Amino acid sequence: MQALILALLSIALSLQVVFAETVYVSNEQDNTISVIDGTTLDQTGTIPVGRRPRGIGLSADRQKLYVAVGDDNRIDVVDLKSRRVEGSLPSGEDPEFFVLHPDGRRLFVANENDNLVSVLDIPGRRIVAEVQVGVEPEGMGVSPDGRFVVNTSETTSMLHVIDAQTLELVDNVLVGTRPRVAQVSGDSRQIWVSSELRGTVEVFDAETREPLARIAFEVPGVPRELVQAVGIQLTSDGSRAYVALGPANRVAEIDAKSFKVLRTYLVGQRVWHVALSLDGKRLYTANGNSSDVSVIDLDDRQVVKTIGVGRSPWGLVVAP
Repeated sequence: MQALILALLSIALSLQVVFAETVYVSNEQDNTISVIDGTTLDQTGTIPVGRRPRGIGLSADRQKLYVAVGDDNRIDVVDLKSRRVEGSLPSGEDPEFFVLHPDGRRLFVANENDNLVSVLDIPGRRIVAEVQVGVEPEGMGVSPDGRFVVNTSETTSMLHVIDAQTLELVDNVLVGTRPRVAQVSGDSRQIWVSSELRGTVEVFDAETREPLARIAFEVPGVPRELVQAVGIQLTSDGSRAYVALGPANRVAEIDAKSFKVLRTYLVGQRVWHVALSLDGKRLYTANGNSSDVSVIDLDDRQVVKTIGVGRSPWGLVVAP
């Protein structure tokens, strides 16, 4: 019996190690990154960065955190072991959001004030190309197969498709009013775009750019104008999509095959971006107006904890 108990304990500990994770949250008004332990769900540290941090992402080796600091016109590079900014990369003016290409060597950066997408060569530490897009570019997505990059322009209400090899703009697609986020499905066959003011998500065929679905959201007791679709997170297996609904203070769970809204979760105030845990069993939400992070247990379908962070949390990323 003792041997069995020890064996079970060993398995439990090994699973804890496998699924151990750290959540990094950009705090737009505090100029910091909050660090959350994914095991205890406690904030364990704060990393000072440049002014107005928004978009964040991991390096290819997951040892660095890239942070778009819009008011300083650069990408700060945080060493995750020391939890210090070790340097910076050029970004173009007012970087808001970016994506790391699957080659691990390039960042595609939305420059909100310049109406450009800048292409940053990370090893060379220089911008190698600029792609003209619509007014107020924000959302950035990349196909997992590396063929194309997508961008949304808020004021133009367009989805822009960029060939990742030639760096040419190959298509412009009208979408819902004030598009915020674009994400490409794990099989690189669909593009999902959120419309903040219309409160919808549109799904397009990635090859033809033909519309496949328009998903609307209704929250009982919440005025229609407060249901604003912003952050999107698709599961790697293509079964689910999670959409932040802004001042509705909800996250919607969608069946990504039928495009049906399955349920909504009540979270903090003005939920902005969302991120899945490494095992896909939890969803973290950045709640801008309540300055906290909600943790949703997706198996039990409930919020299990609220974690206070800095002022106006904006972006999240989950690291091993």
